[in-house]
Amino acid sequence: MDYAAIAQGQLDAYNSQDLDAHVSYFADDMTIANLREEPNLKGIAAYKERMGGVFTQFPQNKVELLGRFVIGNKVLDHEKVMRSPEAEPFEVIAVYTIENGKIASVDFIK
Repeated sequence: MDYAAIAQGQLDAYNSQDLDAHVSYFADDMTIANLREEPNLKGIAAYKERMGGVFTQFPQNKVELLGRFVIGNKVLDHEKVMRSPEAEPFEVIAVYTIENGKIASVDFIK
């Protein structure tokens, strides 16, 4: 399985703000959390709602991939997030855990 391609596919869909394509890369029972914390989001419906809000609030939102490592079924992306041309960009590490061809969880290091 090409784990990097899955991570890249969801990133490309995110950057084009194609909500349905972006969400299609995630498992139905997916979770989002900050590293070593309890999930702050559970399930694809909640994720789709959150991302729809992000895309509406930040129509120029983009992520620039600064680096990527693939270790087993984990993809670690160093990302620079730019909400708008006026906003200060910020960096994160996103740890994508991929199971059965879908992103099962994302843990952020901020």
